[in-house]
Amino acid sequence: MELTRRRVIAQFAAGSAAALADRRAFGQDLPPLRLPLTPGPFVGSADSLSQYEVPAWFGEAKFGIWSHWGPQSGVEQGDWYARNMYVQGSRQNLYHLAAYGPPSKVGYKDLIPTFKGARWDPNHLMGLYQKAGAKYFFSMGVHHDNFDMWRSRHQPRWNAVSTGPKRDIVGEYAKAARERGLRFGVSEHLSNSYDWLSVSHGADAAGALAGVPYDGSDPAYADLYHDLSGETPDGLRMIQKNAMGRIAPDSWKMQYYLRVKDLVDQHHPDMLYTDGGIPFGAYGLSTVAELYNVNSRRNGGPVDAVFFTKAAADLTPGGTGVLDRERGVLEGINPTPWQTDTCIGNWHYLRGVTYKTSKQVIDLLVDIVSKNGNLLLNFPLPNSGELDAEEMKTLEGITAWMQINSEGVYATKPWKVFGEGPAIKAAVPGLEAKKFNETQHGPLGAQDIRYTAKGSTLYAFVMGWPQVEAVLPALGSASATAARVQAVSLLGGRPNLKFAQEPGGLRVSLPERPPATSDIGVTFKIETA
Repeated sequence: MELTRRRVIAQFAAGSAAALADRRAFGQDLPPLRLPLTPGPFVGSADSLSQYEVPAWFGEAKFGIWSHWGPQSGVEQGDWYARNMYVQGSRQNLYHLAAYGPPSKVGYKDLIPTFKGARWDPNHLMGLYQKAGAKYFFSMGVHHDNFDMWRSRHQPRWNAVSTGPKRDIVGEYAKAARERGLRFGVSEHLSNSYDWLSVSHGADAAGALAGVPYDGSDPAYADLYHDLSGETPDGLRMIQKNAMGRIAPDSWKMQYYLRVKDLVDQHHPDMLYTDGGIPFGAYGLSTVAELYNVNSRRNGGPVDAVFFTKAAADLTPGGTGVLDRERGVLEGINPTPWQTDTCIGNWHYLRGVTYKTSKQVIDLLVDIVSKNGNLLLNFPLPNSGELDAEEMKTLEGITAWMQINSEGVYATKPWKVFGEGPAIKAAVPGLEAKKFNETQHGPLGAQDIRYTAKGSTLYAFVMGWPQVEAVLPALGSASATAARVQAVSLLGGRPNLKFAQEPGGLRVSLPERPPATSDIGVTFKIETA
């Protein structure tokens, strides 16, 4: 049975959204595709990619920083501006009316040239991020807005070299990261763009301009807003409602593949993040294969690149890529490395937003690392390309804490238990449980403990200063997880602390003076037999 676009729309209208969400539904009945693919160890199939193994470096790196930056950041009004400005009555639509006028007269295409990055200095930023302890860095490659942040061969008019900053943002970030020994990654959010931008082909439903088409309907700008002339009225309404539906014609799937392939071929990223599961069947699987094959050619054989997917169903045991959870944390230790991606504020810069504090970031980091995960943290840049004062405050707090405590973070493994304390919630089995749950436990305090290990050395993160003594129940002599303790020291503080290993826990006497960042948390280094 041929899975035509008409049949896909009919299935969706009939309520079979779950089937459409399964990547297999987009490719299993279609004839094999002949896509241009760099030769290497992988082809664009699930069976081939199942042979992939996560490289050791990723599980050791633990902490990365992301620049989720593009033309929507230039408006400084938060996430999804390029879509929401066309949604009548939304906050960003009302802002757009007040600041620029109606979107039928001033559209997103008119805002892109105002994105300048006049004070953007990738070398300076990378120095700050390296000092803060990041071991890898991500640049935005392309968001749902269909604007490429590199010298794009397949999007020649709407890219950062042709308009806006008129600089190869991805290329300059890659150079700055690699000069400092950081692994480099790119994010792509392109597969959803056909649906996501479809609202630009609408019109106000009410008011003085009711029925006047938005500028997305102008064929002169189809290279930005997509050519939707082949859509039926019902089909157009459907994709306008389902921003992340990934319902698109084969011509768009090929455009997606060629664009991301170009990004990979030009900049050879160590990591590629996709916003969702692997899209579009063989097109998406071939994108993953392209990443690994280009990396293999660059390395002369071995593959040490990483692809991130948000769908656990994409992954075979130990193969295909790495699970990413947007603003979410797994409930327990995962046997293979995984990643949380989150932001200190909005993904795109929003004026006046309240950022995560350095304490909130470190609470997240140690919880994630204790469960065999990594943290990818976005610092949203404004139009200028320069961190604002409040962002610098958060970054400086992270930097100070990492300079004292990072020994317990990098190149560690999970211990027998990830932690203990009042903030731990009942575990929910399965990798897909409880998405967007990063704030579920609230702030961690002096009774909240997270563990990591390096060989016989154990690190206990106590997420507050306990005042008199620290008590670690999991190391009590009567505990099932007990190990015979030989020595205890405090990172950034005194070595050879007094301790007693009692049935109820390991009791550690504290020095009178705590480390400089004890308000965030302290780390005990415990040598065991």
